[in-house]
Amino acid sequence: MIDVTKKLNVDKVEIIAAGVDHAEGITITPDMTIYCGGEAGQIYRIDNDAPVEVANIHGFMLGLASDLENRVYAIDNGNKCVWRYDPKTGKTDKWLEGSIGNPLNVPNHGAFGPDGSYYLTDSGDWDQRDGKVWVKRPGRELEIFTNEATNFPNGNAVSLDGKKLYVLESVPSAICEFEIREDGSAGPKKVLTELDWLVPDGIRVAADGSLIVSFYSPNLVTRWSPDSGLVALANDPQCVFLAAPTNFEFCGDNLETMIFTSLARWQLSRVKLGIKGARPHFPSAELIGN
Repeated sequence: MIDVTKKLNVDKVEIIAAGVDHAEGITITPDMTIYCGGEAGQIYRIDNDAPVEVANIHGFMLGLASDLENRVYAIDNGNKCVWRYDPKTGKTDKWLEGSIGNPLNVPNHGAFGPDGSYYLTDSGDWDQRDGKVWVKRPGRELEIFTNEATNFPNGNAVSLDGKKLYVLESVPSAICEFEIREDGSAGPKKVLTELDWLVPDGIRVAADGSLIVSFYSPNLVTRWSPDSGLVALANDPQCVFLAAPTNFEFCGDNLETMIFTSLARWQLSRVKLGIKGARPHFPSAELIGN
């Protein structure tokens, strides 16, 4: 088990974007613009390491994603929907919500597949095992992708080849995998590794296909692969430089820099940990449809 009482690579972490309001979600668009959310419904653009508020929906922004046109998809747990912010027009429109008879409960994080499908975790209530994952396929209504991710499904990511969806479950905690079949349906849940009492939140795929995971608690960043298992990359037991790092993205010319949000503080954190990331899928507006 990882020793979370000791500092690891904290000296490499740089604090940026002071003043963001307890950001949970982050996305870096294809043009390399950084956006993050705020707990009062803000969407921030990060310019020269400083936050600029570009929208405010008066909700609670969680996971963010973006498309090939640099539009930002921001999940709002306060208003139980997903907003789409268009930097070209400056407008923020409601893009996705549940039906009257089957509303979103705790919409948390979204990830696009290469075909324009959008996978949305719905965490449910803490420790109640009532979570699920939705999917919005191009030209179709929002529907349930799987009911097997019940244990507070949190961060998610689509594999490099678009054939797997990785989902973090936060309680009981685990890294899980679902096959995305050719017809778009979900394969059975496969637990890649259990994580004991740790609380995983954000997940991204590295260039070599390994999985990088950030933990809301205990301020930890790890790498998982079938060969090496779970390996610690950074840990901040004092909760200062990595403070409840919920989500993150890779950036820079070689995707070797990582930027983390901090739900416990008013900042983002930037660090190089010797990992080269992979770009998430950025589908075009044509693929996504409405």
